[in-house]
Amino acid sequence: MFAELVQTPVREPPSSQIAKQDAKPIDEQIVPLTTSFSEISILESPEKPRSRKKAAQEDVSVVVGEPRVCDTGKPKRRSAKGAKPIAIEEDISEETIQVSEDETVINLKEERQRGKPRTRETVSKIRTKDPVPSIAQEPALRVLTWGDVCPPGDQITKIAEASSAEVYRITNKRGTSIIKAIRLPSPIKALTKAQVASGLIDEEPHSEIDVNNELQISEWLADIPGFAVYKERYIVKGRTTSELLETHQTVQKRMKREDPGRAQYYPSPSRYLDDTAFLVVELGDAGKSLENWELDSVDQLWDIFLLEAIALARAEEVAMFEHRDLHEGNLCIKQARPPRQRDPKVDGFFGYSGLDITILDYGLSRAEDLTNDDAAPIVYDLERDLSLFTGTYNPQCKVYRQMRSFLLRADRNWMPPEAHNIPYAKGIDGPLSWDAYVPYTNVLWLAYTYEYLVEHFEGNKRELTKFKKETAELWKYLNPDAPKNVPAFGCAADVACFALESGWIREDQLLGASTTLLEREDSIIVSRSSEDVEASLRRSRRTRRS
Repeated sequence: MFAELVQTPVREPPSSQIAKQDAKPIDEQIVPLTTSFSEISILESPEKPRSRKKAAQEDVSVVVGEPRVCDTGKPKRRSAKGAKPIAIEEDISEETIQVSEDETVINLKEERQRGKPRTRETVSKIRTKDPVPSIAQEPALRVLTWGDVCPPGDQITKIAEASSAEVYRITNKRGTSIIKAIRLPSPIKALTKAQVASGLIDEEPHSEIDVNNELQISEWLADIPGFAVYKERYIVKGRTTSELLETHQTVQKRMKREDPGRAQYYPSPSRYLDDTAFLVVELGDAGKSLENWELDSVDQLWDIFLLEAIALARAEEVAMFEHRDLHEGNLCIKQARPPRQRDPKVDGFFGYSGLDITILDYGLSRAEDLTNDDAAPIVYDLERDLSLFTGTYNPQCKVYRQMRSFLLRADRNWMPPEAHNIPYAKGIDGPLSWDAYVPYTNVLWLAYTYEYLVEHFEGNKRELTKFKKETAELWKYLNPDAPKNVPAFGCAADVACFALESGWIREDQLLGASTTLLEREDSIIVSRSSEDVEASLRRSRRTRRS
C-alpha cells in the first residue's frame, strides 16, 4: 500500500577515510531511524523517476546514531577577538569530518558538485536559464488595472509582506482570494525628502527570472496538501485606488506602532504611475497568517506543527524542496472543519482542531525537477544580500544565520551575525552555493514553528505543560541549540516518521491526508467589460486529485 519511505541520503566517505577504517562497509556504520518504517511512504502516488534523487543518495550525507539525524565533526576555524568575524579555514576538506561510533555525523551536500564544487561563475550561468517562458511571452496573461482588481464595493485587505511580494485578501460577490503582488521592473515616482527621512526604503523590483522561478516551484507543489491552491496570474498596471492605498497605510501604521525602528520596504501605492507593473498571482483563501491567529487550544498546536512537517516531507520527496523562509507570516491557518473532542480510547493527537495550513511564499526556496536528469535546481541565491544574515531585528534572522552556518560548516556551531560578511565564503565543501540540497533547513524552520507555537499559546497553561512533556523527546532532536553530542533530525520526513512512530498520527490519517482532493478554483477577479464578466461566469469549477 505504501511505496518506499523518503530516506536521508547516504554518502560514502572519501576513499582516504575508507582506508583508515579498514574498508568497513558503509552499511555497518549506519543505524537507521527505525526498521518498521523502511517501506512506508508519506505519498501515495504512481512511481516517478527519481534518478537525480538516487544520485543524491550516493553522495549527500553520512548519518550515524538514533534517530536518523545530525550532528557533525568540527572543522577547524580561526578564533576571533572582539568584533572580528569568524572566518572559515581555506584548507578545510571532507577529510576533516570523521565518523565515530558515539558521534552522529551529517554533511548534507547535494549532487551539484559531481566531483567538484560549482564555481560562482557556473552558478551564475545556470541561473540565467528561464525555467518557464518569459512573462512577456505569455499571451494568455490578462492585463488589468487596480480598479479591476478591487472596484468600489469590493474589499481588499493587506495581510502580509512576503520576501518577494505584498499579500492581500480580496473579497467580492464571487468569493475570496489571496493575491500576491510582485513588482516588475517599471517606473515609479521618486521618493520625496519626507519619505526618505521617515526611513522608507524601496524593495527592488523583481527580475523575470526570479518571478518565473517562484512560479515554477508553485506548479510543482500545487498538488500537495498544505501548499497554496493556484487560481490564475495576470499583469496589473496603472495607478492605485483609494481602497488599496487605505489598506496599505493601515498596515504601515500598525507596523510602526509595533516596531518604531522598522523600515518600510514596499513603496506606497500613492507612487504608482500609469506604467507601474505588477505580476499578480491569485491563490485560494488560505485563512490568516500564524502571526494573526489566536492559539487557544493544544489541539491546534499538534495539528499546525504536524501538518507543516507532513507537507514539507512530501515536498522533499516530490521536488527536493527547501522553503528557507518559513516564518509565522508565511504559514497560514484556516478553520476548515469544526473542532472535535479527543477520544481518550483512540491513540494519537492529530486531526482534532479542524485546522488546515497553507505554506506560502517560495521566493527564497529551492526545488528541482526530479523527472529530468539534466535540469538544474531552481534556487534563489541568498548571497545577493548578506543583511539577511546580519540582521537582528526579529527572531527569524537567527534561522537565516543557522542555515548559512550549516551550509558553510556542516555542524551546529552557529556563526554570529558579524561572521556573515563575506559573500560566497569558502566552507568545508568549497565556496558556498545555495544550490546544495540541505533538507536540514526545513528542520530548522520546524523548530522555529515549534518555539513560536509554545511562546504564543494563550490557552490553558496546564495543557501547555502537558504538550511540552509529550513532545520533550521530539524537541530534544529538533532543538538547534541542543548539546553537540545530541543527534538531530536530518529532514522533515524524519520528523513525520518520528510522529508516526510515537503514535501521534496514525497510518490511515497519513494516507488519508495524501489523497485529499484539491479544488482548482476559478479567479474571482474580472475586468469591468461585460464580455469578460460573462466569460468568467461561464467558466466551470474543476477538481483534480493530489
